Amino acid sequence: MLAPAFKPPRFASHHLGQPFFQILTQRVNQYFKDENRSSKGDVRLYAKTGILLAAFFTTYLVILYLGSSFWLALPFWIILGLLTSAIGFNVMHDGAHGSFSKYEWLNSLAGHTLSMLGASVALWKNKHNAIHHTFTNIDGIDDDIEAGGMIRMADSQTHKSIHRMQHYYWPLLYSLLYIYWLAFTDFKKYFSGKVGDVPIRKFTTAEHLGFWFWKVTHITMVVVLPIYFIGFLPWLFGFLLMTFITGFSLSIVFQLAHVVEGVSFKQSDALNPTNIESEWAVHQLQTTANFATRSRTLTWLLGGLNYQVEHHLFPRISHVHYPAISRIVKDTCAEFNVQYQEFRTFADALNAHVRHLKRLSVA
Repeated sequence: MLAPAFKPPRFASHHLGQPFFQILTQRVNQYFKDENRSSKGDVRLYAKTGILLAAFFTTYLVILYLGSSFWLALPFWIILGLLTSAIGFNVMHDGAHGSFSKYEWLNSLAGHTLSMLGASVALWKNKHNAIHHTFTNIDGIDDDIEAGGMIRMADSQTHKSIHRMQHYYWPLLYSLLYIYWLAFTDFKKYFSGKVGDVPIRKFTTAEHLGFWFWKVTHITMVVVLPIYFIGFLPWLFGFLLMTFITGFSLSIVFQLAHVVEGVSFKQSDALNPTNIESEWAVHQLQTTANFATRSRTLTWLLGGLNYQVEHHLFPRISHVHYPAISRIVKDTCAEFNVQYQEFRTFADALNAHVRHLKRLSVA
């Protein structure tokens, strides 16, 4: 018996009576035409990629050399965790979205840094690009707001007794994201052929082979070789520390963009969808918030993911251009009376996230 087909919810057409996204897109395209530049990555992104990858492999080799002494290697395990996240934010993310370069082979290469770091870029594209970016914050479809019942992120989600403490234990749970991703969720999606209840497209033969090749390569790099060179216990403590740091940093950046006070959540069903009353672009603005965009350092480290509004509206534009096009987005939102949500600092966004979790901690 065939499984029921996935039925996506429909977004309204020009909810405001005016072609908001059409005009916004024209203005952004005109910006790149006037500036005579590509919307893809440029020397700023390529230089950063070289710096991050060189730092990652240098740190990895230092750990293999010093790692038998856990305390001596401790700061390098921490740095390796942060660099893993930074490569994901800056290199993989643009590559997987096709915004790293105008050349598809370079986008593929950048995207496969995720495979090097242990996760499947093909599955990521299905989960993130196809589902999360289309159905942002729609409970029942967007897997990014589903935490296996451990954290309640939307009002429509069932309240459990454990949620009463979620505004206290969330850092621990977020720290487990990366290791859980590597050890379980990738394999669950691969064998089930689904992200939650949403079916994903079938893998090609090359993607099947690539999935297993990169899993074996990653295990060799982060498990087999370190144990051989530094011993089991120093590796175990260091590896857990590194994955906790990576998991926390990956989680918190994406949570501060979508799971905070002020953003909206919808509810739908993969088999019996509820139509969305807003047009797609307006829905992205309702469900997404920026934070700390005045911090050049944070913008550099996070690959522009603190400009999450611009990213969700224009995912195929490289993050190096987000500060420039954000002015166009803000002005157009003001003109069409569409709310542009932004937190001035990282701390403001973090507090809004915790307050949101605290509110949902009660039934």
